[in-house]
Amino acid sequence: MLIVEDLHKSFATAQGRLPVLRGVQLQLAAGTSLALMGESGSGKSTLLHLIAGLERVDSGRILIHGQPLNGHNEAELARWRREGIGLVFQQYNLISSLNVAANLAFQARLAGRQDAQWQSHLSERLGLAPLLQRYPEQLSGGQQQRLAIGRALAARPQLVLADEPTGSLDETSSEAVLELFLELVREAGSSLLMVTHSARLAARLAHRLYLHQGRVQALED
Repeated sequence: MLIVEDLHKSFATAQGRLPVLRGVQLQLAAGTSLALMGESGSGKSTLLHLIAGLERVDSGRILIHGQPLNGHNEAELARWRREGIGLVFQQYNLISSLNVAANLAFQARLAGRQDAQWQSHLSERLGLAPLLQRYPEQLSGGQQQRLAIGRALAARPQLVLADEPTGSLDETSSEAVLELFLELVREAGSSLLMVTHSARLAARLAHRLYLHQGRVQALED
């Protein structure tokens, strides 16, 4: 469902243009998962931002079900972010003024796909059912991360983009949260592209892509 072809991206600096992505290519089939690995500065997060429509490509193409994302205007990109993808960040990005229930429903409401039964299922599976009236500041780090995962999956998006989704958790918690995350992604029928620095966690996904200095270094199945 996702094809990236010869993708290039650079950013302006005081010393001139800094190349970040240099001809990246990847494919992600519907319903499968891909771990994106590489050292700091290799372009992993930039690639996620381009696929999410948060940045514009310099050259190359991003295709969603065969349709180019590149030519979309801002309104179309906003619709893609609202309806097509779910985003999970290491820092959670929860809305502090909304309680757990409202945070969980937020993305689905924006997408016009709120499903009370699915939302209830997510809250139960993620251990959030007893916490629905609490606010993010009243949650532990692990609880906030599970809430961020639930919010991203509530609309059953085509594609979930996750940037170090367990990076702030300890090793044991990371394993447990990732296992639950992968199960719920499958239940939602979503594809998953996940940035991680951990080879151990990456091994849990169907495929692994390595970036080195903005280029694809290796692809393992």
